[in-house]
Amino acid sequence: MAKNIFLYALSTCIHCKRTRKFLDEKEIDYDFVYVDKLSGDEKEKAVSEVKKHNPKISFPTIVIGDGEKVIVGLKEDEILEACQK
Repeated sequence: MAKNIFLYALSTCIHCKRTRKFLDEKEIDYDFVYVDKLSGDEKEKAVSEVKKHNPKISFPTIVIGDGEKVIVGLKEDEILEACQK
């Protein structure tokens, strides 16, 4: 069964861009949002969601499933392992 994968990223973050490229190259389905491109309530909601999973609010933050696994940063092996479980 495929897991929901959500990437919280910043449009100016090189690690975020590399994470998106990695996910695309591995043909891993995911949704994402550039938090810095949001405004108002949308931005507050996204930041609150990131903070819930990653109190340091750093990017990229990848939430897998309903939050059973959270990966902060581009950790290729960890991402692949989490997506295969």
